[in-house]
Amino acid sequence: MATFALVDCNNFYASCERLFRPNLKNQPVVVLSNNDGCVIARSQEAKAVGIAMGAPLFKIRTLVEEHGVAVCSSNYALYGDISERVMTMLGSNAPSHEVYSIDECFLDLDNLGVPDLTAWCSSLRQRTYQWTGIPVSIGIGGTKTLAKLANRLAKKSAKAGGVIDLAHHPEWIDTALRKTPIGDVWGVGRRWSQMLEERGMVTAHDFAHAQDGWIRQKMGVVGLRTAHELRGYICHALEDQPQPKQTTCCSRSFGATITDKSQVHDAVMQFAERAAEKVRSADQVAGAMQIFIRTDPFNANAPQKSLSGSANFPQPTSDARAITGTATRILERIWRAGYAWKKAGILLLDLSAKGSAPPSLFDAIASPDDGLMTAMDQINAKYGRGSVKLGLAGKDRDWSMRRENLSPSFTTKWADLVSVRVG
Repeated sequence: MATFALVDCNNFYASCERLFRPNLKNQPVVVLSNNDGCVIARSQEAKAVGIAMGAPLFKIRTLVEEHGVAVCSSNYALYGDISERVMTMLGSNAPSHEVYSIDECFLDLDNLGVPDLTAWCSSLRQRTYQWTGIPVSIGIGGTKTLAKLANRLAKKSAKAGGVIDLAHHPEWIDTALRKTPIGDVWGVGRRWSQMLEERGMVTAHDFAHAQDGWIRQKMGVVGLRTAHELRGYICHALEDQPQPKQTTCCSRSFGATITDKSQVHDAVMQFAERAAEKVRSADQVAGAMQIFIRTDPFNANAPQKSLSGSANFPQPTSDARAITGTATRILERIWRAGYAWKKAGILLLDLSAKGSAPPSLFDAIASPDDGLMTAMDQINAKYGRGSVKLGLAGKDRDWSMRRENLSPSFTTKWADLVSVRVG
C-alpha cells in the first residue's frame, strides 16, 4: 500500500507578506494581480469580511476601508524564494518528493518507519512553521487524489489540527468523499463539474461510484483515472523528476495603454530577454518563437486589435541576442499603428535539451558560444536579476506594471534586508 502526503501552504502569498511584517498578523491581507488589478490571494481574515477571489480592487474599496485591509502588490521574487526554502525543508524530511506548484508539495511516505504518521506530519507541520514562518496543512492518502482531498478537509476542520490521514483510516474515506463537492476534486475542472452536477453527481462520492464506461465516454481516460484514484487505485505516481517543458512564456499587461512603437519594442525586448533566461536556466534551447500584442478588451470605447507572428531559428538557441533579434523582426512585420496596446508577450517553442538537436554544417559559424550569456547569468545570479542586460530597451518605461503597494524583497535584495536596532 502506497502512502502519499500533500503539503499545502496556507494562504501562501498572504503568509509571505506577513513573514517580515508582524503588524499584519490578525489583520485582513489581500494580494493583487499584475498592475494591481484583481485579488489573487487572501488571508483568512480577508475571506471572513467577504472579499472574493478575483474581485477587482476598485469594487472592494469600501470593504478595504471599513475593515482596515492591507493591500499588497504581488511580489513574485519574495514568494519564489520563500517557496524554495519551504520545498527544500520538506524534501529533506521525506524519501522523495514532488514540487507540484509554488505552494504545494507531494511527499512519498512509504517505508518512512514511523509508528504514527499523523503525529509525524504534525511535527513536520510545526517544524516547517518554525523554520520558514509559513503555516501548512497536510493531507495523507493512498493516492495523490485522496491526499489532495484530505488536505482540503484538513484546512477546513478545526479539530484536525492541520493534518488528516485517510491512508490509515479507510473508514473515514466514505465520509470525506460525501463532504467534498465535485468541483473541488483534483482533476475535475469547471466544465466537467458543471456537466456532472447536471447529471446529479454533486459530490466526490457520487462520481467515485459512477460506472466506468460512462465516465470513459464522457470524460475520457483522464476522468476515469480520477475516479479510480478516488477509489484508492494509484494512477498518478510521484514525479520526483519534473518533465522538461515544451514551451516557455513571458508576458505582461502594461501599466497603461501605449501607442508608441518604441515603448512596445522596449517591452518586447525585455520579455524576450527574460524568456531566454528561463530557457537557459533549464539547460534547454528553443527552435521557434512567437510574439503577440493586443489591445485592452475591456475598453469598449477603443478600437480592438490582436496581432501575433512567429519564426523559426536557424539553429535551436537560448542566446538572448538571437532571440531578441528575431523578436524585433517579427514585431516590425506585424506592427500596426493607431491602436492603444495593453499587453505583449513572448512564447518560445519547440524546446529541447541543449546539445540534443543534430548539428548543422554551419553551427559553429552561425552560433559561436563566446560565453557572454553564461557571464550575464552568473552576474545576475549574484547581484540580482536585471543587473546586466543587453541594453536594447530604453529607460523611459511608460509600459511598466503598476505596483503601488509592493513590499520589499526581504530575502533577495541586500537593500531590502530587515534591519534591527539593539538598545
